[in-house]
Amino acid sequence: MAAAYFSDEPLPGGAHDPDHTGFNFQQLELAAGAAVDPYFRLDTNLVFSPFGVEIEEAYATTLALSLGLQARLGQFLTGFGRLNAQHPHAWDFSDQPFELTRVFGGEGGRGLGGELSWLVPLDWHVELAVAVTEAAGEETARSFYGESDLGVDSPKDLLYTTTLEQFVPLSESWSLLGGLSGAFGPNSSGRDNHTDVYGADLYLKYRPIDEPEPTVVTLQAEWLYRRRQVPDDLLRDHGGFVQGTWRFARRWAGSLRYEFGSPARGEDGAVAFDPLDPEWTRARHRASAALTFLPSEFSRLRLQGNHDVPRWRNSITAVFLAAEVLIGAHGAHSF
Repeated sequence: MAAAYFSDEPLPGGAHDPDHTGFNFQQLELAAGAAVDPYFRLDTNLVFSPFGVEIEEAYATTLALSLGLQARLGQFLTGFGRLNAQHPHAWDFSDQPFELTRVFGGEGGRGLGGELSWLVPLDWHVELAVAVTEAAGEETARSFYGESDLGVDSPKDLLYTTTLEQFVPLSESWSLLGGLSGAFGPNSSGRDNHTDVYGADLYLKYRPIDEPEPTVVTLQAEWLYRRRQVPDDLLRDHGGFVQGTWRFARRWAGSLRYEFGSPARGEDGAVAFDPLDPEWTRARHRASAALTFLPSEFSRLRLQGNHDVPRWRNSITAVFLAAEVLIGAHGAHSF
């Protein structure tokens, strides 16, 4: 949960973001996972809110495919970029970057379908993945069918997400992860109109293994470029974020983040009307700072401040005091 203050009416954000002055119940998540047999593992994430229960993820993962292949079947967060596939408790901030909300929706890129990944046999970690999912979902496929599901008449009416991820250990203390992503599918502006989203992400981590204190420094950046066919025009926009976190003591960490989002422009290069965000006629900037206190691995308190500057309206200052607690065993997060 989070206690929040907003100086002005906040813009729509992530589904788990604080969205009004006062107390905000962000989510209650129940995670369960286990091996089914030597061939499959099942993982589920159920989210409870004052409005009901949501199946956020429920998918089976293969355990015994050869040639470096692995498959997922069910409903899952796609691997577009780095942050999209993470749950809120793994974030360095208490809200989702607005560019992910703008492109995919409040719940992030997610869908029902299948994914096939391949661990490329090279001397460093290279993984290629292709996911095929439904293109509908107001909160999960906003740039595609979104809330207007036009159905599936052929394979071109599905959403295809591709990712290429490379991990390089620079030294015993430094690690680098870089990725390229693409999401391609139909949108609701016309039966034959499509949306393409391209992304690049970078994650640099410093964690010295020869120091007694758990010092960790991370730098993360993601950039997205979107093009959408609409009647009589082709809209283009881009945006992203860069953020850094320094865990300077066993129980303390500080984070900074900067975000940017451009207005949509048409084929002539001029600012164009965007049916998804009609008010977004100028650039948007947001800067955030957070101080996190971790009493243990099972609890977290965070003080965060945002200064949001959407240039088509008044700026918004926000302050959050968020609390999170966890019970039960939790599997290790991916790097």
